[in-house]
Amino acid sequence: MSEHPDCAVVRRGYAAFSTGDMETMATLFTADVVHHVPGSSPLSGHHKGREAVLDLYRRLGAETNGTLRVDLETLLADGRGHVISVHRSRGDRGDRGIEMHGGLFFTLVGNKITDIDECVADIEESDAFWS
Repeated sequence: MSEHPDCAVVRRGYAAFSTGDMETMATLFTADVVHHVPGSSPLSGHHKGREAVLDLYRRLGAETNGTLRVDLETLLADGRGHVISVHRSRGDRGDRGIEMHGGLFFTLVGNKITDIDECVADIEESDAFWS
């Protein structure tokens, strides 16, 4: 069974994120993409526009001194422009570490990502790590 094309786009995004390849990431987003981050940490909120989303990803790397790792576990597509991913992330920030399951709900239009809603297993722990 072959992978759904929407899942292939998201998988390319995970691979690019993992290597810090922001040029490839930029090609996967619409200009007006939005990434919604839950919680109340300094990273929480609605990051609107391609550059704002890429800046968020750069900041994740900077805040963790490059230790953030996101291992994709599964992708699910509905065939109508939505993909759900499940991953495990881990990283260190100062003297604090985190390891947690999370997921992203992607909306795609024309093979480009237009919206990303982020979910985490423990919002309070995520807020504490990023604050």
